[in-house]
Amino acid sequence: MVNFGQIQRLEHLPAKVAATIGQEISSGRLKAGEKLPTEHELAKTFGVSRSVVREAIAQLRNEGLLDTRQGVGAFVLEPQRRPVIRIDSTDLSNPESFRSLFQLRVPLEVEAAGLAALHHTADELGRLDEALDIMRGMDTRWTSEGVAADLEFHCALADATHNEYYAMFVGFIGEKITNTIAVARARAELEQIVQITVAEHTAIRDAIASRDMMQARAAMRAHILGAAARLDLHLETPTGDRLRDRGAVT
Repeated sequence: MVNFGQIQRLEHLPAKVAATIGQEISSGRLKAGEKLPTEHELAKTFGVSRSVVREAIAQLRNEGLLDTRQGVGAFVLEPQRRPVIRIDSTDLSNPESFRSLFQLRVPLEVEAAGLAALHHTADELGRLDEALDIMRGMDTRWTSEGVAADLEFHCALADATHNEYYAMFVGFIGEKITNTIAVARARAELEQIVQITVAEHTAIRDAIASRDMMQARAAMRAHILGAAARLDLHLETPTGDRLRDRGAVT
């Protein structure tokens, strides 16, 4: 078994965990077909929470390095089964590229929210609640734990669509966006902005819990447009207008 070491809390934790596991796969120390330790074991080894490990595994799955099987575990994929789609995070330093990727979230995640409202299970709703509880505990500052919980919320919602392709694409896009804005979120200490962000996620959760497809879609759209505006990204609305606002976090 590969011996992972605890990581320093200086970087976005899920990305750091994913990078460490990815290096073990690239080096061949984790071989194709090999099963990873459980979430509990990895969390203990890295010295992080299970939600951080879950996000890291989702990232590696979306990058095509792992295959996750519900109730069984995560396995290293053979190279020939790995997808060729890649988005270099350094490309997202270009504001227009970052805006384009963010704009892709609108149709993708709005529809995902609607499907989640129709198809979610009690366990999947519980995952949304668990992520929200962590986010609510952030008070005035987004920590790495809060960033991880935010992405976990979106990944849990995508899983609740019961469409594996939504889960794949939402996780992939979410990981790229989250890594890029993690530093900005860590610097934000405005209580009002944190409260707005949590309120947006709560509205999405409540609509899904009520199985209100239209309201879930509307709440997700409002969140993504609001998040974009707080990053000074101006996404076009269906009327051709652009939503503009100021802020520091999504």
